[in-house]
Amino acid sequence: MAFTIPQNAPFRADIVGSFLRPDVLKNARNLHRQGLLDDAGLKQVEDECITDLIAKQIKHGLRVITDGEFRRSWWHLDFIWGLQGVKKAGRERGYAFVGIETRAETAEITGKISGENHPFVEHFKFVKQFENKGYALVARQTIPAPAQALSIFLNVRNKDLKTSWQDFYANEDELIEDIGAAYRTVIKDLYDAGCRSIQIDDCTWPVLCDEELVKKNGIDVDRLAALYLKANNAALKDKPADLAICTHICRGNYRSHYFSSGSYDRVANVVFAHENVDAFYLEYDDERSGTFEALKLIPKDKKVVLGIITSKDPKLEDQKLLEKRVYEAAEYFPLDNLCVSPQCGFASTEEGNELTEQQQWDKVDLVVSTAQKIWG
Repeated sequence: MAFTIPQNAPFRADIVGSFLRPDVLKNARNLHRQGLLDDAGLKQVEDECITDLIAKQIKHGLRVITDGEFRRSWWHLDFIWGLQGVKKAGRERGYAFVGIETRAETAEITGKISGENHPFVEHFKFVKQFENKGYALVARQTIPAPAQALSIFLNVRNKDLKTSWQDFYANEDELIEDIGAAYRTVIKDLYDAGCRSIQIDDCTWPVLCDEELVKKNGIDVDRLAALYLKANNAALKDKPADLAICTHICRGNYRSHYFSSGSYDRVANVVFAHENVDAFYLEYDDERSGTFEALKLIPKDKKVVLGIITSKDPKLEDQKLLEKRVYEAAEYFPLDNLCVSPQCGFASTEEGNELTEQQQWDKVDLVVSTAQKIWG
């Protein structure tokens, strides 16, 4: 059987984006926080580490290249802090994961939100220059989903926290309208800088799939699902046809810990059926993800990236079992529209997951070899 060869995201062998920070970068960021290294000094270290990382991505057979999120502390907050009308803020406690608690940081609205002059555009330009270093390489920019920003501003997972959005917006619809407009500004600026692959990372939907979290936080699943869909689609409105925007739906990834469980079934009829993305990167690395049956609700002209290799555990999966899982998924979604990847990045925050850099690249190699075995 002949399979199509993707020219843009998602690729048969793909990644979610973040990589373990090398010690030299961790040290530089610590020095910068202490005021012992200036901005220029930190950028020089970041540039050197990202250059080395991209060379490794190419060496290990990837066609997509990212900066590994090396210029960030968090997968999501650094982007949200970069929006106009938003500031970095502290929390009394961190976010509760199963078995661990994160650093206590968040984002707070200080005025009307907009997206001009976002620092991630310059970050992307640095990666873009490396596209000519290998065959048909595509530079990707990862950003948090608009729904993720909305969730933080509404304090969905902690109703007791003070929220400031009502100081500037009369209702949720107005807030969503400005979030969507801000994202469209950033997306246009990225596009003008040559970006043709954007990944929006989204931890909001799995919260709605976890019965315990829903009950604990008093969540109205249907109401929030409608708001999240509206926020994400507002950002995707009028996107250029040659810009691939895909979404990664994640159950949490902090130092190899997760925060939610539950199959996609509860929200699949909303997000899978109606979110206007080109592809879904989905976590299927353990039993918390449920079955592949929900894939039936994804339109057949879209793509699905099966996150069947875990980034949380250093143990390498058995390739024959991985192949079997892909063919199981193909019972619900066309094999030619499937791809494989790790279920998440290797370092959603600068702390990173509990595995070594060698184990990280062993996982990437397994992704590539599995894709080659199935699709050639």
